[in-house]
Amino acid sequence: MDISVLGGLAVRENGVSITPTAPKPRQVLAMLALHADQVVSVSALTEELWGAEPPRSARATLQTYVLQLREMIGAALERDREDAAPRSVKDVLVTVPGGYLLNTSGGASDVREFERLAGLGYRAMDAGDFPGAARQLGEALSLWTGAALADVQAGAQLSMETRRLEETRLCALDQRIEADLRLGRHRELLGELSVLVSRYHTHETLHGQFMLALHRSGRRTEALEAYQRLRRALVRELGLEPSVVLRRLQRSILMAGPEPAQDASLSAHGGERAVRVG
Repeated sequence: MDISVLGGLAVRENGVSITPTAPKPRQVLAMLALHADQVVSVSALTEELWGAEPPRSARATLQTYVLQLREMIGAALERDREDAAPRSVKDVLVTVPGGYLLNTSGGASDVREFERLAGLGYRAMDAGDFPGAARQLGEALSLWTGAALADVQAGAQLSMETRRLEETRLCALDQRIEADLRLGRHRELLGELSVLVSRYHTHETLHGQFMLALHRSGRRTEALEAYQRLRRALVRELGLEPSVVLRRLQRSILMAGPEPAQDASLSAHGGERAVRVG
């Protein structure tokens, strides 16, 4: 089974799509796919589908959705190789005490691959292997084709999961940009960072990286303007001043004058105020 959730939802068995078009069964499959090879409880599925006040028919309706998914899986299993061990739909979408489990039989999952590659990238960063970190984190980020589960109607459970996935993506993105900065790729980063700071206009790490890339490219005035835009956004939207670290970066750019500050660096670990200059 091949599972993709880092963009639209796509689940295939033997190359055949088992992704329903109806919103509720699609939510059920998204929950199972996100937690592939793990038990998803009936209570979690019920909350996802109907919130805190499910109808009395919730369990029976959920069973109907599971049946619809199994019908699609059954059609896909007809393409099993003749020499393969026989499987039933209940071997793939498994009923367990208190819930259901989607058995991938060792198939591919873009979330698992993202986490594997990002982990390699983080370890490379810790070891000072910036080319390796940039490469591994870049490969991890390339798995994203859009917002996670962009085409799935999300309830409370999926909304929480997609927020978590977006945070892991931002962490990987911060670290990949940091690796590129360490490699002196500041000019190459300007276009990407310009888009990112427009999208995440209170994210201090990205703004600090943008300031540094601008300054190292000989664009000191624009780097200081980027700081002021961030400050206005933080004060207006969050009632906060920029962090001590960002203020220190601004001062270092002011004191350095028009020459690039080659000794400055930034490193992020996911939070909007998690910026370090060293």
